[in-house]
Amino acid sequence: MTTKQTKALLFSTVAMTVSFIIWSVFSPIASQIQELFQLSTLEKSILIATPVLLGSIMRIPMGILTDRYGGKKVFTITMLFLILPLIAAGLVDSYEWMLVCALFIGMAGTTFAVSLTFVSRWFPPQRQGFILGIAGLGNLGGAGANFLIPTISEQYGLPWVFFSLAIVIAVMAVVFYTFTEDPAVQGEPKTMKQSLSVLKYKTTWQLSIYYFLTFGGFVAFSVYLPTFLKDLFGLSALDAGMKTAGFVLVATLIRPAGGYLADRFGSKKVLTFVFAGILASALALSFSLEQFNTFSFLCLFISALLGLGNGAVFKMVPEVSSGNTGAVTGIVGAAGGVGGFFPPIVLGMVKDATGDYNLGFIFMVIFALLCLVLLFAARRPAKQPIQKQMERTA
Repeated sequence: MTTKQTKALLFSTVAMTVSFIIWSVFSPIASQIQELFQLSTLEKSILIATPVLLGSIMRIPMGILTDRYGGKKVFTITMLFLILPLIAAGLVDSYEWMLVCALFIGMAGTTFAVSLTFVSRWFPPQRQGFILGIAGLGNLGGAGANFLIPTISEQYGLPWVFFSLAIVIAVMAVVFYTFTEDPAVQGEPKTMKQSLSVLKYKTTWQLSIYYFLTFGGFVAFSVYLPTFLKDLFGLSALDAGMKTAGFVLVATLIRPAGGYLADRFGSKKVLTFVFAGILASALALSFSLEQFNTFSFLCLFISALLGLGNGAVFKMVPEVSSGNTGAVTGIVGAAGGVGGFFPPIVLGMVKDATGDYNLGFIFMVIFALLCLVLLFAARRPAKQPIQKQMERTA
């Protein structure tokens, strides 16, 4: 790698890590906020899921903006914007205003599309499975949140969780802007219509459905697992956060392996193993919610499968999106984020309605089966339809 490539990969990954700590801020302190504002399980679940919503939907325009204006400007402006809702969250005194802050804090999740689009433009397609897997290590911010947030809250109080993150992201924005640059632009920037043209293609939607399960499952587990561990097994907030961090670490660190295996053996083979494994494991998990050791093992196994799946899916994105990496990255990334938005709410509704969480995992089983069916229904490699159609519209 050249020095410029190394800087792009390094600082983008670190900036995304810090941003993902912010994106995951509510999960480790959700029970504390629940006690503070006397919330129901569903209200707490909505608070946890709210940042995921904006952070998912806005990945589409943020990916397109990165294609058009470059990752350096878009990433820096996004990080500076986060300072405002973080400071506001440290000052609010009601659940409703905390929800508003949570919504805008969700912009931290859009850095996924910005980061991967920025990095992908520095590297050739044949290396992008592994390279984007490394860039995806920014998901470690979810683990960092579970390590750091309970400690900060315990020692300095809830407001300083948000104030300290505002300071850190401000420093990160300055560092990123100072030490990175965009690659040379090749050709004219795509218009909005050209960027959104990828929505016409079946492959874009297939990848979105796959990522809805793999990344959505990762996000859902990482934000809701502390609640599981506290409600089901009576763990403290700090202990639950540490164990959740282990889940996030496994899923994140194995992601480059998913990209590498997809580079070597093809994404379809990797995803077949992933979807079949998730189907079986989620089914087993629904019957083990009172057995801590079995529950923990299955969660770690699912985390590894989700991480492999994330790497394998994003190996396919640069191959099918010639000239529109940001658009497809944003769309697929948005689907994955939305996949993390609904499960916490569904689980909260299931818990309030039935008194337990068992039924919630059956939905994951059904969706994994759907992904397997779609994978085998595809008649040819995913990259052929989009590349051919985009060549005709170029």
